[in-house]
Amino acid sequence: MVLQNDQNYGESTRSVHGGEGHQKALDSITDPIVMASTYTFSDTQAVIDYIEEKQQRGEYGRYGNPNESVVERKLANLEGGQDAVLFSSGMAAIVGVIMAKLNAGDEVVFFDECYHRSREFCSQHMSRFGVITRQVEACNYDAMEAAITSNTKLLVSESPTNPHLSVVDLERFAEIGKRKGIETLIDATLATPHNIKPLSYGVDYVLHSATKYLAGHNDLLAGAIIGNSDKLEDIRYLRGILGSINSAHNCYLLQRGLKTFDVRMERHNKNGQAIAEFLEMHPRVSKVYYPGLASHKYHEVAVKQMNGFGGLITFELANADWRETADVVDRCTIPKIAPSLGGVESLIEQPLIMSYYELPAEERASYGIRDNMIRMAIGIEDTEDLIQDLKQALAG
Repeated sequence: MVLQNDQNYGESTRSVHGGEGHQKALDSITDPIVMASTYTFSDTQAVIDYIEEKQQRGEYGRYGNPNESVVERKLANLEGGQDAVLFSSGMAAIVGVIMAKLNAGDEVVFFDECYHRSREFCSQHMSRFGVITRQVEACNYDAMEAAITSNTKLLVSESPTNPHLSVVDLERFAEIGKRKGIETLIDATLATPHNIKPLSYGVDYVLHSATKYLAGHNDLLAGAIIGNSDKLEDIRYLRGILGSINSAHNCYLLQRGLKTFDVRMERHNKNGQAIAEFLEMHPRVSKVYYPGLASHKYHEVAVKQMNGFGGLITFELANADWRETADVVDRCTIPKIAPSLGGVESLIEQPLIMSYYELPAEERASYGIRDNMIRMAIGIEDTEDLIQDLKQALAG
């Protein structure tokens, strides 16, 4: 018996048991790690049966692994989707979707607050194969509709976006796609299935960098795309050709991380809200980007759609240049200076330096990246310890 998408169970129960067999190989409580690059057949007829009956078993490691299958079932369970396809990273996942779904002459429309590497892949690399990328202002649905042509095949956004944490009205976003006959994709890495489920609003695909909250321990890379089984078939097929797969051991680590996903997200949400409220009241902070604050531009949409607001906070210092901003980052003692987010350890960085340093100032400004901006990925440490650390760092 495998616990599939039974939504009668709570999220923590599904995090622990979802997608897993009740009784496992060798009577192990955890799924054994299957370190095999290829899988054998008892005779020629067994190979024929596998092909003709489309049996769910291993053939060659690039096309699937038992550990991978368990994780995919668990992710689909948590997201409320029929199926999931696991990739070697979040970027590999979005590359897989775009390459599977778009052909020369097709167009994709992005809201402009998206991960810069996703934007770069489409605008600089897919363009070499005749795919056109159009970018419009985040959450400007009229502009998105206006950008759609007869060649548009995919609408893409993050929600919340990174690092500005804008929240997309998923119902409206999905409705545009349905009305226009265009597929829709939401990168919900920052929200996670704990805080929002885009598929329930009619979105076709949900993308996750499983490196972040889903794995939760800053020790692996993985990505996933989740949706209806029939829509994922060509993506899974292309992944087998591209070879952007995870090792069995990596799948085991992700499965282990997912077992504590629900309880970790409760702490991320709690810490994020408390620290955002602290920062908003601090005299050295001029602006806080966090959907859980009433001052946030999309707070009403966030409250309507989300169960919590996550652990990512972006804030700006009042009257500070880039060096003064860097000094605050350097004075923090608990969070480590690093990219990424979603792990149990808090991380902090200055987007100007970490991700946009080589771009001209005008281009950074066009993306809303300011010299006085700090992005903090809140971990699961004690709330008061993080607040006190920020207090001393801001005191200078």
